[in-house]
Amino acid sequence: MAASSTPTFTVRRQAPVLVPPSEPTPHEFKRLSDIDDQECLRSHIPVIQFYRNSVPSISTRGAGGGHRDPAKVIREALGRALVSYYPLAGRLREAPGRKLVVECTGEGVLFVEADADISLEQFGDALHPPLPFLGELLHDVPGSGGILHCPLVLMQVTRLLCGGFVVVLRLNHTMADGAGLGQFMNAIGELARGAAAPSVSPVWARELLEARNPPRITCVHREYDPVPPPDARGPATTIVPLDDMVHRSFFLGGADVAALRRWVPPHLRDSSTFELLTACLWRCRTIAISPGAEEEVRVLFIVNARAKRFAGLGLPAGYYGNAIAYATAISTAGELCARPVGYALELVRKAKSMVTEEYMRSVADLMVLRGRPHIVVPGSYLVSDGTRTGLEVVDYGWGKPLYSGPAWGRVASFHLPFKNSKGEEGIVVPHYLPRTTMDKFALELQRLIEEAPPPMRSSL
Repeated sequence: MAASSTPTFTVRRQAPVLVPPSEPTPHEFKRLSDIDDQECLRSHIPVIQFYRNSVPSISTRGAGGGHRDPAKVIREALGRALVSYYPLAGRLREAPGRKLVVECTGEGVLFVEADADISLEQFGDALHPPLPFLGELLHDVPGSGGILHCPLVLMQVTRLLCGGFVVVLRLNHTMADGAGLGQFMNAIGELARGAAAPSVSPVWARELLEARNPPRITCVHREYDPVPPPDARGPATTIVPLDDMVHRSFFLGGADVAALRRWVPPHLRDSSTFELLTACLWRCRTIAISPGAEEEVRVLFIVNARAKRFAGLGLPAGYYGNAIAYATAISTAGELCARPVGYALELVRKAKSMVTEEYMRSVADLMVLRGRPHIVVPGSYLVSDGTRTGLEVVDYGWGKPLYSGPAWGRVASFHLPFKNSKGEEGIVVPHYLPRTTMDKFALELQRLIEEAPPPMRSSL
């Protein structure tokens, strides 16, 4: 489904302020893990949340019985949450070897209070990426966008005409992954609703994902290896041109997912929805881009090392650092496009199975030995499962959000929980492609959903 027309509105912002922890916190230096400080995580990730003017809980009523201001409720809860999450109130420094260390200064995080002359209803169906109006709902405070020596969190709460409100939080990604951010924002929500302390105590413990001594790369990590050229005859066409790019989201309801599942052989039909959609969308995207048959194409997707099969890493409940690896499935474009969907799904499942405890340790070692490289973006489809980060249940006292998740999906795509205007629950997936490629992508995805699959044959 495409985004609605862009709403226009005016925002009146108050001056940004620093919100420090509400109580004294230690002044100390804490090393980030060797998973945290890799190059691809040295960026800021914005998440956005839309809330209705629902009847707030008793704990969000003012002393006189009137309803309290969400901006003030959240600002107060933010300061209280930073007592437990005090490293987020500090500033990053860089040690020798590009090692990141957070100095826990207690300076605080940036907070902006604002009002907009628009109601939730006027946003229409645009409560998911792409969000071209993000710049209105998150003021990019000058000097706040760096990785080193800058605030690690920027938060804006914007009140709407209808009594609803929008929360946008931008986080320095080296400090936490999606699950860690969800944990932090749920802590703010619990405190906003009157809890004495967060139900999940945050744990630093970044040493659990530091490189071994001596470091040793024991696994193959194609996610950090450049895509090889198909031959010497010309440049690869999998590097998507950036002219005439369009941003579009696709909603996939339960019936759509069931239709896609018909295309895979019986022994793969127990695959997760994320695995299935990743395989189908990777294949559709490759068909739309139309690379040379011998060109190598990849899909990189995030695997969360908090899962039970990673128990040997010893990550405790409450760990909010980056506990992720990039599983990588690889094929030639010709095979991926010509062979059935089951072929792509087999590759995705195999890539996921390769990410083990040893793989995580090997990634940490690779960072030290190879200078903390960036994952390879050209020629790759990067996707993340955003359906279980906890962001979708953050409640500041006004109920769960209508949408809560990433504010854009350009370099990476996301699978995000969403309820459409018909009340149907499903997954929304943003894509960013050249206009003509996007049209081909949409047609190929529609074909898979609407057409009956041919008789099944072995995929590999």
